[in-house]
Amino acid sequence: MGEYKIRQIFEASCQAYCAEAAYLPDVQKKAALAILNCKSGKLGCNVSRCGECGHMEFHNNSCRNRNCPCCQAVLKEVWVDKRRAEVIDSPYFHVVFTLPHELNPLLYCNQKLLYGLLHKCCSETLLELAVDKKYLGAVPGIIQVLHTWNQELLYHVHMHCIVSGGGLTKDAKLRLSSGKFFIPVKVLRDKFRGKYMACLKRLFRDGSLVFSSSCAKLRNSYEWSEFTQSLYGKDWCPYIKETFNGFGNAIEYLGRYTHRIAIGESRILSIHQGSVIFSARGIKPCDPKREITLSQAEFIRRFLMHVLPPGFQKVRYYGFLNNRMKAHNLKLIFTLQNGQRFRRRYAGMTMAELLKAVWDFDISICPACGCASMKQLGRIHAAPG
Repeated sequence: MGEYKIRQIFEASCQAYCAEAAYLPDVQKKAALAILNCKSGKLGCNVSRCGECGHMEFHNNSCRNRNCPCCQAVLKEVWVDKRRAEVIDSPYFHVVFTLPHELNPLLYCNQKLLYGLLHKCCSETLLELAVDKKYLGAVPGIIQVLHTWNQELLYHVHMHCIVSGGGLTKDAKLRLSSGKFFIPVKVLRDKFRGKYMACLKRLFRDGSLVFSSSCAKLRNSYEWSEFTQSLYGKDWCPYIKETFNGFGNAIEYLGRYTHRIAIGESRILSIHQGSVIFSARGIKPCDPKREITLSQAEFIRRFLMHVLPPGFQKVRYYGFLNNRMKAHNLKLIFTLQNGQRFRRRYAGMTMAELLKAVWDFDISICPACGCASMKQLGRIHAAPG
């Protein structure tokens, strides 16, 4: 079906979907337009010419929207490279927090507020337990990444957390855990659930929550009380997804999550007659892959459901990686560990140099004559309107 499968789906059915949708937030309209325009020529292009044979190349500009499947690869490599210089010599753990699906309607109509609350409660849970001497007795470094989807593109709000197994004590010493995660999962679950529910109830009392038609009955204080009480019996179970004894592997691994969108191009198997077929993992770890068939309109609806609110930071940093004190903390840790183990590979590189270093793609090579003589002439801007 070609290279840009998701754009093909939007080209075929997005206009009809938008016309029929009862309500479409501006941020979703913007994401859809970006996907439609990305590398199509509508955003202009860059022109290069070979100094030897005169061959000319036109490279259509990308949209750089964080929801676009075509624009994440370079951003991911740059992000991972920056984080590489922040990795300490300790075990690392991948912890996942999920929210009960019964909260979905409320979450969806209070996205910025309740996604932010999830970030807050995950980080506070990990940090408060980690500093307890029963567990780590120190402040670890934490990177959190919000995802809102499952393999079927349905609404599934969860937080991926990479947690260092080492951290700074109050007296500025370094303490390391063993190769096992240092907080029992049940303790993690109870602390997280308690925090999230306490904050959620406070937001209700303050009148901060919005109730759409799908959860309108919760405006009633009696219904709200019954609802929140029922949530304590639902599945809040966090789990440890991965343990990294090779501490350098943790950041490479996290790169899979930071710039991932709801579905990548490689999972689209076919597009025909108004339908989309895409692959999904098996329901259980040992199960074979499945094929999911949706109408193109339903695919677009599910895809746009995962567009985050404008300006919302889906990746956040806590503990010794918090932005205010990160440089100071890392300098101290690296001193205590007799030096920094990893350094950035791509710092200061131009885009051409980065493409060569990561993908071994040299944009100076002419595709016609093979000489390293391609020179950029400039940019052709898109026509207005």
